[in-house]
Amino acid sequence: MRGWMAAMAAAAALAAGAGGAALGQEAAEIAAAATASPAAPAAIPDALRDTGRVTGRPLPRFAALKRDRARVRRGPGTNYRVDWVFVQRGMPLEIVAEHGNWRRVRDVEGAGGWVHYALLTGRRSALVMDDMLPLRARPNGAATETARAEAGALLTAERCEGGWCRLSGEGARGWAPQDALWGVKPGETFD
Repeated sequence: MRGWMAAMAAAAALAAGAGGAALGQEAAEIAAAATASPAAPAAIPDALRDTGRVTGRPLPRFAALKRDRARVRRGPGTNYRVDWVFVQRGMPLEIVAEHGNWRRVRDVEGAGGWVHYALLTGRRSALVMDDMLPLRARPNGAATETARAEAGALLTAERCEGGWCRLSGEGARGWAPQDALWGVKPGETFD
């Protein structure tokens, strides 16, 4: 991937851990889940494959980073240690759990943790996974090529339908197959 992983930095020194305070059973379970190794997207536990307890929206689902800098914590609260700092606005993140105002997210590499919901936006973006991906004038593999996107390019996902997404960014616009992107689910439709 072209440089976007370099945008993440370890930030453990930015925040103190929970200290010696005793955590309740629920908080301990959340903390244990947050510290578990990130799983591959196909390995999401069935318990997380439903709707969020807070929003009632489907889980997992995608969102994008709203700001240039977001601390990713070990648990759902400011008293938890910061494990990462995401520093690329618009980066697609998969929301896999909810707890109050906090969302457990992960990036394309599986790295993640808990972020405050105010740091996320519903405006969708997609990360190009195939190198020199052709963008097409219409959602059809035979349509005229309008541009090419490098692997790792971050583009705005304007809409998706029929296995294709209309993307834009840096003066280019066109359609690409969903299976060449990360930040949209296969077969997902939105506009």
